[in-house]
Amino acid sequence: MSAPHLPVAIIGGGLGGLTAARVLHVNGIESAIFDLEPGPEARTQGGMLDIHEDNGQKALRAAGLHDDFLKIVHEGGQAMRLLGPDGTVHVSTEDDGDGDRPEVDRGDLRDLLLNSLPDGTVHWGRKVTGARPLGEGRHEVAFADGSAVTTDLLIGADGAWSRIRPLLSDARPAYTGISFVETDLYEADTRHPRSAAIIGGGFFIALGDERGFLAHRETDGSLHVYAALKADEGWLDTVNFSADAAAKAAVLARFEGWDEGLRALVADAETITPRRIHALPVGHRWDRVPGVTLLGDAAHVMSPFAGEGANLAMYDGAELALALAAHPGDTEAALTAYEEALFPRSEASAAESAASLDSMFGTNGLERMIGFFTTGPAGP
Repeated sequence: MSAPHLPVAIIGGGLGGLTAARVLHVNGIESAIFDLEPGPEARTQGGMLDIHEDNGQKALRAAGLHDDFLKIVHEGGQAMRLLGPDGTVHVSTEDDGDGDRPEVDRGDLRDLLLNSLPDGTVHWGRKVTGARPLGEGRHEVAFADGSAVTTDLLIGADGAWSRIRPLLSDARPAYTGISFVETDLYEADTRHPRSAAIIGGGFFIALGDERGFLAHRETDGSLHVYAALKADEGWLDTVNFSADAAAKAAVLARFEGWDEGLRALVADAETITPRRIHALPVGHRWDRVPGVTLLGDAAHVMSPFAGEGANLAMYDGAELALALAAHPGDTEAALTAYEEALFPRSEASAAESAASLDSMFGTNGLERMIGFFTTGPAGP
C-alpha cells in the first residue's frame, strides 16, 4: 500500500512547528504536523519564556493570536535581579508593565497554539527514523511505527538533533562548554520561603567564578532553576543523577563558598536534571534543496544566553508560512525568499548568544553583566 501523500508535512510539534501550521491555516494552506511525543500531555513543557516584540510577538500577530497571548502573560515576570556569589544584589528592576518582553509559561503558549489548529492537524507518537528525496522536490518520511508519508514540502521543525537536517547540511550541534543542572522548588512561598524571597517575582541571575544560577518564578508558584557550570563535556556523566542526594552534593561541590541561600536552590530542590548546552556553528546555512527546509533549533540551535531560541522558532515558522502564502504555486520561490532572510537573522542571534555565553561565564562575568544591565551592551 502506498504511503499517504501530503502537500505540507511539518516534523516537530514545538513552538516553531505549531506557529508555522497556524499561520498556514490562517492563510488557507493545509498542513500536517508529526511529533514523536505520544500526546499533548506527555511531558511538561519547560519554564518561562520572554516573548520579544520584534520577533515572537510578530509571529503571534501573524497567527491572529496576539490578543489571546496577552491574556496568559505572567504579570510581574519582567522583574530581574542580578546577584554575586556572596548573595549581594547588584541589579534589581521591577516589572512596571511597559516592557517589550512579557513572560509567559511555555506550556501555556504551546497550548494556545495547539488549540488554534484544526482537530487532527498534529499526529502524535510519530518518531521519524529517516527521510529521503523522491525527486522533483518530493520526499518520503519514515516513522518508527513502520508507517511513512510522502510530501511536496517537508519542513524540519524537529529541534537540535533534527532527522531532517541531514537532507540539507552535514552540520551537527557541538558542546558549548556549559552544562546545566536544572532543579525545581515547588510551592515556593510556603515550602521554600527563603528561596522565593531571593528569586523575587521574575528572572534571576547569580554569577561568579565562571558559573552561576539562572532562575524564574513560574506561574504555578514554583521556582525553576538552572545551575550553570563551565565544565568538560563528560562531567555530567560522572554524576549519579539517579540519586538526588549524590547529584546535589556533586553540583554543590562546584559552588563551594557561595552564599547558603543560593546553594539552597540546589540543596532544597525536589527535582534535579542534567542538560548539556549545544549549538550549531554561528552562520550555519545550506544550499537550496528542492522541497525541504528547516526552522527553529533544527536550523540554528544556539545557547540560551540571548533569550532568542523560542522567539526565533516562532518567527521562522510565521515567516516561512507567510512566504508560502505570498508565492502560491511556487514553493521554491517561497523557500528561497524565506531562507535569504533566515540566514542573516539567525547568524546575528547566534553570534549574540555566543558572545553572551563568553561574557557571563568569563573570568569577570559578574562585572560584565552589571555593566550590561546598568549601561547597556557597551558597558564593561
